[in-house]
Amino acid sequence: MPNKVNEIATLGSLEYFSKTVFEKIDVDAQSSDAATRAMLHGSLHGVDSHGIRLLPHYVQAFEGGRLNKQPKVEIQQQRTGTTVLNADNAHGAVGTYAAIDHGIKIAKDTGIAAVAIQNTSHFGPAGAFSIVAADAGMIGLVFGNSDSFVSLFDGAEAFHGTNPISVAMPSGQENPWLLDMASSSVPYNRVELHRSKQSDLPLGVASDKSGASTTDPFAAEMLTPLGGVDFGFKGAGLGGVAEILSAVLSGMKLSPDIAPMSGPNFGEARSLGAFVIIIDPTGFVAAPLVQAGMLRYLTLLRGSKPRAGQRVMAPGDREWETARRRRKHGISLDPITVAKFTELAQTHSISVPWSKLS
Repeated sequence: MPNKVNEIATLGSLEYFSKTVFEKIDVDAQSSDAATRAMLHGSLHGVDSHGIRLLPHYVQAFEGGRLNKQPKVEIQQQRTGTTVLNADNAHGAVGTYAAIDHGIKIAKDTGIAAVAIQNTSHFGPAGAFSIVAADAGMIGLVFGNSDSFVSLFDGAEAFHGTNPISVAMPSGQENPWLLDMASSSVPYNRVELHRSKQSDLPLGVASDKSGASTTDPFAAEMLTPLGGVDFGFKGAGLGGVAEILSAVLSGMKLSPDIAPMSGPNFGEARSLGAFVIIIDPTGFVAAPLVQAGMLRYLTLLRGSKPRAGQRVMAPGDREWETARRRRKHGISLDPITVAKFTELAQTHSISVPWSKLS
């Protein structure tokens, strides 16, 4: 078991460490930049399960050959508002950022654009990509699938992946309205984070190999769909939406056919798909009306009567507060990440991203 040492690192030091490690293993600049950018979005905004802690995993995937260190992302097919993008087995962030950028360009002319991504891989936090569209004044929707780890409603075996969904919308304020969620009760990497911290999982989010509910992260063999035992049909349905868009419309593998993210085979590509939709809101009403509508909506939402001792927040509010705090005080690294970063630093003769070893 790892020792219980946490370390604090700045955003800048983590960015430098990540890009230096990727450079040491001959990953090209576009892949290094995209992977680091996505991971740091997660770490900065409190999505730690998909944050910088994934760096050692991605290093293993690049070194094993699962991920292409020098991919050539290309458009395979294009019509007026639809595109198929071949990511060439790149890190998932490479193809997804490329799809977002391409979709924004197309949507400026057509009002809406959809991009199916082929031959991609795990892309990290879906919100890292939808937010790019919102920052450009567009609505961004991002969908992905992954290897089976989530049971169906009333099911006793893993079927869907955690199949994330993210939607971002310009708010007329500094930060957009940002929804970033797994269609499972919690993301799989949250289980690994609890294992690192040796802490119990919330009740009802995971099952053991027999399908019985467990709070032990080391006994967790599958997750429940969003809504849990009683209302998991909703999460299972959302997982299906992500599955159809990201896998069926891209021609890539369904979740039960995808090799496990955790290995042991890191020598073959996993052939994931993903799907991006970009909408120009001014294709429907004028920009001032869009801004006025969002401001009114968010004012009413945040002013809604809360439960005693609570505060009503819009999607993204928690993340913006976390980002402000972490920019000021740094980002905490869990014990397993500290140990793995130490190994990476020693292997590649570079400094760890915190001030000193404990």
